[in-house]
Amino acid sequence: MIDESKVLAALRKVLDPDLKTDIVSLGMVKDLKVEGGRVSFTLELTTPACPYNRDIEQMARNAVSSIPGVTDLDMKVTARVWSVRPLSLQGFSNVKNVVAVASGKGGVGKTTVAINLAAALALKGAKVGLVDADIYGPTIPKFMHVQAPPRLVGQNRVEPARTLLGIKVMSIGLFVEDSTAVIWRGPLVASAVKQLLTDTEWGELDYLIVDLPPGTGDASLTLAQTIPLTGVVIVSSPQQAAAVIAAKALQMFRRLGINIIGLVENMSYFVCPHCGEHTNIFGDSSLELMSRELDAPILGRIPLVPEVSQQHDRGLPIIVSNPASPAAEAFQQLAGNLAARISILAHQSRVKVDG
Repeated sequence: MIDESKVLAALRKVLDPDLKTDIVSLGMVKDLKVEGGRVSFTLELTTPACPYNRDIEQMARNAVSSIPGVTDLDMKVTARVWSVRPLSLQGFSNVKNVVAVASGKGGVGKTTVAINLAAALALKGAKVGLVDADIYGPTIPKFMHVQAPPRLVGQNRVEPARTLLGIKVMSIGLFVEDSTAVIWRGPLVASAVKQLLTDTEWGELDYLIVDLPPGTGDASLTLAQTIPLTGVVIVSSPQQAAAVIAAKALQMFRRLGINIIGLVENMSYFVCPHCGEHTNIFGDSSLELMSRELDAPILGRIPLVPEVSQQHDRGLPIIVSNPASPAAEAFQQLAGNLAARISILAHQSRVKVDG
């Protein structure tokens, strides 16, 4: 006879490759029922964007199907994104993770990474928001066609704009004319960033991506001191000078007690459109050394492809306009690695609390 204990024993042999723990102990197995030879349950994954989701699903199917006497298996697969730390701020109670995308210097493609990262997560089925915290040079409204503008939903509360894929967006660029220069001193910048974040009704979000301006100035400090961040992603290009300055940004966030989710190397290599050959046009990468010295994992390497900027000018991220391109595939891998790292950090925080 088959009973629930036998099914759970089989599923305990299935390990999450990232968390190194079996799916039963992780609470991924829900609503288990055994009726004769029929077994049904729900497999609740830690994120819809994990690169190992299909592997875990197949291993779970194989584990149950191999039990003698099982004649029918009904396994539903869902995902519930884990949170590293709860957010109790007004408007943030249903936001599970806030991820800052930062860089040491400008010109490394940080906004490109933030936009395509948000789009990749949304395409995987996650609920995503995107904040353009670059007050002096807001570009996200231009790069992502706004389908519904922000609107007031209460006293001093704003509902964010909506763009393609249902991504919720806030930017100072949604409230000023494109030709208008923002001429503010530091305190006003800090106040504007805080308002963009905290005066917005975000609703339910799995990931809120915050595109920071380059450097370690007011916007970065305000974000770090206003909201309990899940962590930060540091973007650099291959050159040593860019990596050195990116390392300074990383050290700043680490001194503030913020998790370093990982590093991204943008414009890592050029892909020939005719033969597909990879060329390191900026020379050898400095990111490997930075990763080792600062104990920060590399989440992804994004190729230099002219189509990325061309599609941005049309208001379409490359991951939407050409999902089969090398750049889009790299962004998809980046999103999966980011989601997996957040699940690991969330698991570690749970273990620490339970222990």
